[in-house]
Amino acid sequence: MLQHIRKITRDRKQAGFTLIELLIVIVILGVLSGIVVFAVQAFNGQGTSAACKADKKNVEIASEAYYANQGSYAASINALVTAKYLKEAPSSSKYTISYDSATGAVTSADC
Repeated sequence: MLQHIRKITRDRKQAGFTLIELLIVIVILGVLSGIVVFAVQAFNGQGTSAACKADKKNVEIASEAYYANQGSYAASINALVTAKYLKEAPSSSKYTISYDSATGAVTSADC
């Protein structure tokens, strides 16, 4: 009977995790979450670049459509919006799109 009680007590002592094991798991989870955060930030940069290229292309197409209908290029990007060739002027704090009203050229140094 006494040996049976000792065996149950010994089994209970080995049933849990030690503090060191828990700390190791927490450190591993922290490292993995840090890796995920940096990976997601890289995707955000690619999205900004793609948005810049898409906005630039939209302004180019609207400028050519304006030229085809009016016979001259629009005075500004806002004129393209006013004439309903663009839904809205591209605006972002991360990139700038330049428009030349003499040639209709659209440039951006950021994308």
